[in-house]
Amino acid sequence: MKIIVFSTHNFEKEYLLKQANGHNVTFIKEQLNPETAQLAKGHDVVCIFTNDKVSKEVLDQLSDFGIKLITLRCAGFNNVDLEYAKSKKIPVTRVPEYSPQAIAEHTMAMILTLNRKTHKAYNRVRENNFNLDGLVGFDLYKKTIGVIGTGKIGKAFCKIALGFGCRVLAFDLTKDTELEKLGVEYVGFDEILKESKIISLHIPLNKSSYHLINDANIAKMQDGVVLINTSRGGLVDTKALIKNLKEKKILAAGLDVYEEEENLFFDDHSQDVLQDDDLARLMTFPNVLITSHQAFLTHEALSNIAQTTFESINSIESQNFKYLI
Repeated sequence: MKIIVFSTHNFEKEYLLKQANGHNVTFIKEQLNPETAQLAKGHDVVCIFTNDKVSKEVLDQLSDFGIKLITLRCAGFNNVDLEYAKSKKIPVTRVPEYSPQAIAEHTMAMILTLNRKTHKAYNRVRENNFNLDGLVGFDLYKKTIGVIGTGKIGKAFCKIALGFGCRVLAFDLTKDTELEKLGVEYVGFDEILKESKIISLHIPLNKSSYHLINDANIAKMQDGVVLINTSRGGLVDTKALIKNLKEKKILAAGLDVYEEEENLFFDDHSQDVLQDDDLARLMTFPNVLITSHQAFLTHEALSNIAQTTFESINSIESQNFKYLI
């Protein structure tokens, strides 16, 4: 099979090539969009990532090129017009999970960094400044952590939080009986907001969850709340976040995702003038920690992504797609 991989990053190439097994793989850095779709001509499979846009216009072109499969090397698929893909009879697969543990661990790492201010301490010590002023945190032990969404990632994070001796509240449409046995308390959404010192988001982005964390819902939170988002950027209204950081309603925020990350994250813009005023404002806050969608980035996750991606590609002949969306 001839496979074209859009939005290729150097960190993933070796993992994909290990699974290629004789397939002809072309790696390109360009994102898939109506202008770049022509690059798929002559290939059998299009492999995409989170910021590639598979619109009707793109699907029309891919259909004309005889593309047999679109495979996403990620879990989210809100960037694909699935209904139109079905009408064009182009199967779309994804990687439903690659390492829930990786994202859950990154979530806790953000909490610990923000709370104990290790990022600030690291920079101070490198400048021979051993002063401890401004580095006071709080014990996580017995604090209440609210987890919104207890799918595989949220569940993994709940277990980590329990290991720190936290009281864990959870909100999900489906209760996880294993978590309940471990001591996780399922409560209503508003109670999560009201009772939690730390709130962590682990839900998909859709019409009902878009800007779930908005000014009205932040107002329901306790003063000095810590907000963590390692899920999808659109869950948080950035302007509301900035407002409540300025007013000190929110003590700290950890963001591995950002609602306008599409043309920023995964690339080096160190020589550019940042045009996103909201992101620029966020980065001025000393109590905001931003990582560029790296929560998934472990050896285990990259191996799982590559393996699952090629499982789908190897299923083209049988049309028995295990990870069909």
